[in-house]
Amino acid sequence: MESLLSTEQHAQLYDAENIWSADDEFFLAFANERSASRILDLGCGTGRLTLALAAAGHEVTGVDPHPGSLAAARSKPAAETVRWIEGTSAVLNDEAPFDAVLMTSHVVQAITDDTEWARTLLDIYRVLAQGGRLIFDSRDPRSRAWERWTPAQTRNELTLADGTHVQLWIDSAPSDNGLVNITEHRLFADGSREFEDAVLAFRSEQQLRTHLSDAGLHVSSVFGGWHRQPAGHGTGELICIATR
Repeated sequence: MESLLSTEQHAQLYDAENIWSADDEFFLAFANERSASRILDLGCGTGRLTLALAAAGHEVTGVDPHPGSLAAARSKPAAETVRWIEGTSAVLNDEAPFDAVLMTSHVVQAITDDTEWARTLLDIYRVLAQGGRLIFDSRDPRSRAWERWTPAQTRNELTLADGTHVQLWIDSAPSDNGLVNITEHRLFADGSREFEDAVLAFRSEQQLRTHLSDAGLHVSSVFGGWHRQPAGHGTGELICIATR
């Protein structure tokens, strides 16, 4: 079904739903532990964190498979300070090694196919410098976040730059093999409606550790929240840091 929103409106909606928060502060602080690094923001979306990394003095490449998201990123102030590439990790061929690869906003959970996930980690290993670091966040299945993704707990109202008013809510249903089906519902001021389906993969801490090890990456830390709480505590996150 064709969306009632334009590509530009989808990007505006994403930015309105995903504002700067504790996770961005965490990833930026992580990157700033090593000054003037060469950083890959894999799954950069509309460039919220990507541009902040560049503003902090890093040499940044943003990669995303969605042309609409990249178009929005390229239209933002100081976008010329970032190298933007449309695609997935597979497009990274003859790159100079990166000091760090970041995958934020739970983007790893959108990679639901195990073969594609394994290939992504191998691609990351290939483009990381020796001693380079990978960091990503994934929701801990032990916290059962999908049980809180109900219409009553997720209802929100947003107004886009052009005045379009949208009411939103989410419902979810767990499937097999750690997958959870998500549906975002949208109700517009004129009474028209649409919905968008997605699937997220919930991988356990042990699964993530095994997958990283299989790709040749050494896991140095797994945190459960943005204040570096142990996994199983904190805010229901699995924030994984691994080195090549």
